[in-house]
Parts: sequence; C-alpha cells; structure tokens
Amino acid sequence: MDVAVIGGGITGITAAYLLKQRGHKVALLERGRCGGFDSLNTTGHLTFVTDTRLHKLVKVFGKESAKKAWEAGQAAMAMVASNVKQEGISCEFRWVPGYLHAPTNNAPSEEIAALQDDAQIATGFGFPAEYQAAIPNFKTPGVQFNVAKFHIGKYLQALVRTIPRKGSFVFENTEASAVNKNPVKVKAGDHTIHCRYVILATHNPLMGNEKLISAALLQTKLSLYSSYAIGARIPKNLWPEACFWDTAEPYHYLRIDSHRGFDYAVFGGEDHKTGQEKDTPAVYQRLEKKLRHLIPAAQVDHHWSGQVIETIDGLPYIGPTGRNQFAATGFSGNGVTFGTLGAMMAVDAFERRKNPWASLFAIERKKYRGAAWNYVKENKDFPYHLIHDRLESAEGKSLRSLPSNHGKILKIKGRKTAAYRDPEGKLTLCSPVCTHLKCIVAWNDAEKTWDCPCHGSRFAPTGEVLSGPAEKPLEPFKESGS
Repeated sequence: MDVAVIGGGITGITAAYLLKQRGHKVALLERGRCGGFDSLNTTGHLTFVTDTRLHKLVKVFGKESAKKAWEAGQAAMAMVASNVKQEGISCEFRWVPGYLHAPTNNAPSEEIAALQDDAQIATGFGFPAEYQAAIPNFKTPGVQFNVAKFHIGKYLQALVRTIPRKGSFVFENTEASAVNKNPVKVKAGDHTIHCRYVILATHNPLMGNEKLISAALLQTKLSLYSSYAIGARIPKNLWPEACFWDTAEPYHYLRIDSHRGFDYAVFGGEDHKTGQEKDTPAVYQRLEKKLRHLIPAAQVDHHWSGQVIETIDGLPYIGPTGRNQFAATGFSGNGVTFGTLGAMMAVDAFERRKNPWASLFAIERKKYRGAAWNYVKENKDFPYHLIHDRLESAEGKSLRSLPSNHGKILKIKGRKTAAYRDPEGKLTLCSPVCTHLKCIVAWNDAEKTWDCPCHGSRFAPTGEVLSGPAEKPLEPFKESGS
C-alpha cells in the first residue's frame, strides 16, 4: 500500500481520491461512515474569503502571505469545481454572489472603512470584489465576492465510490488506534496496514499510541467551537440565491438555495467554545427568532451543529508532522475550502513535489504577532475547567431525576457519573472524565452528546468518541471494589 489516509471527511476523501487518480494505491480508514459527522455538518459554503478579515491578514502576515492565503482558497475552489465536472457529480454546485456585510444598517464609520479596505486590498490582489453601500435585502454596507455552494454529502459520496478497486480500499467503521513510523504502518483493531506514507485527516490530529506528531502540544494550539445552523423553507424569489455572512463576533451566515416551487434558507452562527454553553436548546431558539426577523415566512424544518477549529493566528495547520506523515487541521470557518487544500498539499508532500503554500501553513511555522497572546487566551479555560468542574456539585444523586433521552452528571455511590437514559428507558453510566486530558464533560441537550469544555472532544450519549482530540471512549462506570 502506498498511502494510508486516516479520516473519511472532506480532507481524507479528497486526498484518497486524488491519490487514486494519480495511480497510487490508497487505503482510506474512517471510524464511522465516510462523509459523515463533521464534514456533513458544514453548510457547503466554498470561498477563498478567509474567516480572518483580509485587512487583518495583511497586518499580521504581510501583503504577500495574505494574498497567498486567498490564492490557496481559490485553488481549492477550482479543484472542487474540476472534480464535480470530471466525475459528473450531481451535487447542486453553483457559483453565486457572496456578501460580507455589517450586521446592521447603522454601521459605525470604522466598520465601513474596514469593509472598504477589504474590497480595495482584494481588488489590488486581483480578486473580484466590490464594496456596496447597501447589499441586497439586508441593505447594510458590505463587499460582494464570487463564491460557490453545493451539497457536500452528494459530492463526497460520489468521490468515495471512485476509490475502491485496483489495489485501493475504503474501510468504514474502522478506527485507527496506532501509527508506527519504522516501518510505516497503521494498526486498526486486529489488523495492520503496511504503507509508505500516512495522512492524518481526522479533523483534530490523531495522537496514536506512538505519539509521533507531539499531538498533545499541537492540540493545545487548537480551539474547538460549536457552530449551529437551522434550515427553513421560504417563499420563492424573496431572496437572491446567494451566501451572506456578517462581521459580528460570533458572526451569522445565511445561504439561500433555489428549488422548484420554493426556496430554502440555511441560517447559522451563535458559536461558542464546545462544552461551555449550559442551555444549548436556547441557541436554536435564538437562531429561529433572528431568522424570522429577517424572513417572517420562514418555516424551520431542520437544525444541526458542527465544530469549527480555530488556530492561534487565524490560518490552518497543514503540513508534515514527521517523516512520512502529514496532517491538516484548524480550518476555522472554511472547512470545505481548507479541507480540499489540505488534501492537495498532502498529495504534493507524498510525491515530493514543491507546494507554493507549504511554508505559509506549516505546522511548525514561526510565531506571528499576537499568536503568543492568542495561545494564552484560548488555553486559559483548560486549568479553570479542569479544577472548577471537578469541584462543582453534581446535578443530583438519584437516577429517578433523569428523564428519557437526557443526560446528567449525577453523584452515584459517592462518585460523579455521566448518566444517560435513552428514549426506551435504558440507562448507560460512564465516567464523566474526558479521556483526552481529564476534564469533566458536560451534557449537550440539543445534540444529545457529552462535550468536553477544555479541548472540545465530543462523545455519544453512551460514551463512544464522536470527535477528538479524545481517541478513547468514556470509561464505563464501575462501582468501587468491582
């Protein structure tokens, strides 16, 4: 086997697809279903416009690097468009206007000036951008760009189908438990895959038993946020088919899709650090209220959440993490774009081909201005939650207080326990200690998950890992002496 790709999301699937297209033998491993969870929970928004504003990128990284970051996104967009065309994928891919805009029409002068700076810098770099005093429907100041949108689930499933055969394989429901460097091999259950190269495409980098990539240190340079979205039917032709996102912190975004007989709105935002929101159902209530303020006739019929990984300087970490090993993470609000780019750069690294963005996104890149402070600011939560959550009282002492389809931290036989009762009444008791760095998990009632407030690991109600950095499930509750 030439390459083992661990992780079946946008990065892993794209990397495996590109490697197969170039004649290499590849094994794609995914602990669940390919194209599920983190990648499937994105809104399919494809853009070269970074989450960090362009004028801020120029200030921190300089003009040349800021331009290269946007050019990287543009290359990723072109790759997705090319894949759609080459494979004839029916995934509703469309080029549409994208509007970065002020949250309200009485924007302060400094915000207007910042938007004008973004437009001027972008056009100076050769990107199509136009400042508008009043963008469509919102009537607030903003900048129009050219972006794309598509159905990411249909796109990824189409790519996955091309990978198996001729010496390449896709292994779903297969969790990689260890990576060995000499010789290069990946252990998954009772099986071992021998290969020449490993691509870690696990959203949050895999640590593995060998700890080849000093993942614990890298993971502290990542901040995991939960982002929420709702979907709603809206009357036809009220809004243009486009994407909108504002400059608020946290920002809100709106995507409008055109369908036969109706249009569909995807509205999202309300980001918070994973595990640190006490009332997650209220988040959806706030989103619905804001959407109906924009579109009173909206009929909400779906809601979901996903994770956004931020880095300390605003750009992703993409690059080698050791000999014959590559990782990509920290895509901020541009998961589809930077996930595709990470796959392209991983293929270049395997083939020993020079990549124009290697130094810009290098995992061990030099510290940029403000990065050290951001590192301290984002990690100050770790010691607080590590200590505070252990001292905080449990939510009760009796399992009788636990309703169906709900979880609580209860004190059972003198010990804190992550207790869950499923819709049929079956109880599951787990240790509430996250298996990453030992913080206490919290129940997310909107998503029915156990979330870690320190570094963002997420677990199923019954303890299985849904999203890292944790790699082991919550331990089953054991009575003392048993």
